[in-house]
Amino acid sequence: MGKAQTKSQIIAKLAEDAGISKAQAKDALESLATQAYAGAGDGFTIPGIGKLVKVDRAARMGRNPATGETIQIPAKTVLKFRIAKSAKDAVLG
Repeated sequence: MGKAQTKSQIIAKLAEDAGISKAQAKDALESLATQAYAGAGDGFTIPGIGKLVKVDRAARMGRNPATGETIQIPAKTVLKFRIAKSAKDAVLG
């Protein structure tokens, strides 16, 4: 397996594919990220890739694996990214 691409590599490829400057590609990528952060509470969809959603987890009982003691795990809010079916099909075949 190869290494994950850096932000600079992604920007360069985006600029090349779209026929725009690297500065414009960087601005577009940062705009997309900013929109995703702002819209995550309502669910932010990137067509063909997936959806960023904010999920409330309920409080629950858990177990300390070292001692076996039962503990209370508090409720919290987490972010999840749900992959689109088209992305799964394209990557997994």
